[in-house]
Amino acid sequence: MSSGSVTSAARAAAAVLVRPWLWWTAALQVLRLAPRGWWRRAPFLPLPDRGYLRFRMQTMYGDAGHRPDAPDVVTYLEWCRAWPAAVRA
Repeated sequence: MSSGSVTSAARAAAAVLVRPWLWWTAALQVLRLAPRGWWRRAPFLPLPDRGYLRFRMQTMYGDAGHRPDAPDVVTYLEWCRAWPAAVRA
């Protein structure tokens, strides 16, 4: 992982940490995006598939190598949190 990736991930994590109402949503999204059987393969972390992440970055930023911005991560998690209520309405 490059230092830019670490910095981007740290900023996103910090943005979520100060929003306790998003903790559960973030945990659920980590598990939803993790490939099946992630615990059987190194690095033994529930990391999303790289191809999926490249696709999402390409569709959002126009660059598959772009790292997500912290405000965008928060917005995505807020959308994920609100979605079930919007579907029920």
